[in-house]
Amino acid sequence: MSNYPKESSNSLCTSLFEDVRENILRGKYPAGARITESKICDEFGVSRTPVREAFKQLELEGLISNIPNRGAYVLGFSKQDIQDIYELRKATEIIAIKWSIERITKEEQDALQEAYDLMEFYTLKKDVEKMMQINSRFHEIIYKSTHSRFLEQTLKSYQFYLHKTRKAALQAENFLNQVLSEHKMILDAIYTQDFSAGEKAVLEHISNAQERAEKGLLLLG
Repeated sequence: MSNYPKESSNSLCTSLFEDVRENILRGKYPAGARITESKICDEFGVSRTPVREAFKQLELEGLISNIPNRGAYVLGFSKQDIQDIYELRKATEIIAIKWSIERITKEEQDALQEAYDLMEFYTLKKDVEKMMQINSRFHEIIYKSTHSRFLEQTLKSYQFYLHKTRKAALQAENFLNQVLSEHKMILDAIYTQDFSAGEKAVLEHISNAQERAEKGLLLLG
């Protein structure tokens, strides 16, 4: 019996891909481990067809490697991979802040302000979990405001991988004020249409987020 409700073959393949990807990023399938079609079929109660499609997508994303005559092996994410993502994200976020300043609508500005106000509220409450959620929303509004679906998708993928590979720490709430201040600088740059200030704010925020992550703290970036 399948673990999934009845749905189209495309939806099934997508759902299966996302679930297996999640297991890889969470370490359920550790790097170096062999991952077989039959294992995934049994675990998720699906036929081989969606599993094959999911494996193709996982290979495209660099999470598994199919070795001829040996099978598929989990690659996972290394420390170098995470560092590379941060560097790529810095370059891409600079483009995003520029296009956001040029293209953002009044409605998107209002949504961004609302997200920031909520971040401020949850900072006072020292609610790390809620801050994480609103933090992601804040950045997604900026990505959307670039009105570039390609850039938006690229940055969302960076956020996804960093979000899934982060480590939580009890000291995280001590950094909420710093994180809030970083977002305020980004918000101010967008409102004043100051690209130079926006670039500086984005680079400082991502660099600090990377430093927090490397210290084993909760990623808020």
